[in-house]
Amino acid sequence: MPKTDSDAAQPLSHYVGASLDRYFESLNGCAPPRDLYQMVLEQVEKPLLERVLDYSQGNQSRAAEMLGINRGTLRKKLRNYALDR
Repeated sequence: MPKTDSDAAQPLSHYVGASLDRYFESLNGCAPPRDLYQMVLEQVEKPLLERVLDYSQGNQSRAAEMLGINRGTLRKKLRNYALDR
């Protein structure tokens, strides 16, 4: 999907909000699942970890620094999502 100038100007929160709007619309009046907060965190955290690891070329120390967490915490999260390399 090509990026436009307006895409570059939008903060990440804009896309998160738009995705949540689409999610709630797709429920068609059904009750949302319980633990929505945890569900959203899991849906965001895995691709975040994947992209940061790719960007850091697999360097976990650099990835942890970029994320603002310690390397041990990063390694635990990678195991939780089966992303440990």
